[in-house]
Amino acid sequence: MKLTRLLLTAAATAFVSAAAYADGTVGIAMPTQSSARWISDGNSMVEQFNAAGYDTILQYAEDDIPNQLAQIENMITNGVDVLVIAAIDGTTLSNALENAHFADIKVIAYDRLIRDSAHVDYYATFDNFKVGVQQATSLVDGLKERFGDGPYNVELFGGSPDDNNAYFFYNGAMSVLDPLIADGTVNIVSGQMGMETVGTLRWDGAVAQARMDNLLSAHYTDAQVHGVLAPYDGLSIGIISSLKGVGYGSGDQAMPIVTGQDAELRSVKSMLAGEQYSTVFKDTRELARVTVGMVDALIEGGEPEINDTSTYNNGVKIIPSYLLEPVSVDLSNWEEVIIGSGYYTMDEVQ
Repeated sequence: MKLTRLLLTAAATAFVSAAAYADGTVGIAMPTQSSARWISDGNSMVEQFNAAGYDTILQYAEDDIPNQLAQIENMITNGVDVLVIAAIDGTTLSNALENAHFADIKVIAYDRLIRDSAHVDYYATFDNFKVGVQQATSLVDGLKERFGDGPYNVELFGGSPDDNNAYFFYNGAMSVLDPLIADGTVNIVSGQMGMETVGTLRWDGAVAQARMDNLLSAHYTDAQVHGVLAPYDGLSIGIISSLKGVGYGSGDQAMPIVTGQDAELRSVKSMLAGEQYSTVFKDTRELARVTVGMVDALIEGGEPEINDTSTYNNGVKIIPSYLLEPVSVDLSNWEEVIIGSGYYTMDEVQ
């Protein structure tokens, strides 16, 4: 099958006639361009799908759920062969996916699990529980390194409650922290725990910064914060801004240990500046490669490669998944992992 190449990046209201689509077209629905991570995901998928001979339609919904629904419905109407969806809200797509099913369009959930639908065929993601374990392990290592044996005053931040991954990150982290909280090594001064309390809607850094401001003014006028569990670099930057605003990281007031995820460029630079302590690197090029392989198998009538058949129950069924390995990154290994893999160049980081 000889295919032409086509990239359409469109707003939610864009509508492209079916004549523009060839056989072997992949519709890619991404949540937002406000995060460098999602831009990288989109670019990696388009590049690799095109190199494999597929047409691609890439659309970003800018964290607007009706936008994403409209984009997906347009892709279905215009006859894409496979949908690859990184959902804004993993619980809002059931009707759209039912339409995809009746149109014989396969659906791959990309990085974020789509819940409450029987019409999700496969899931490509990272080992999200392990991400949380790595974040908490790095937090504890940093606390020991910077503040000795403890006890340590720590605050917890979670991801967006409408993103299934946020619960895996949090639960993974708490599998490390709960025993330390129980024995008094870690003290959650505010008492704020649980995703229903510490979640950050839409992974919004400004919301995280405002909450950190409130925590500092309410609980740390006479106490020092030693560490903050932050599940994503965009939140970490906001949290660090709040901490710096009250003097942390200057004079003799040590910067607390702040974690992160996604190895976004500004957070790598923050690590090198001695502010953010660590991040978790998830190579989006590899996630794109796995997704291309899944699509290849589906279009050829085969079975995609998977390595997990038990972890991800979307409320209706267990979704066959491929889980990639995350890598914890700090000053000890950032150059080997980030620069060595070619994800960034040294010029970009400096």
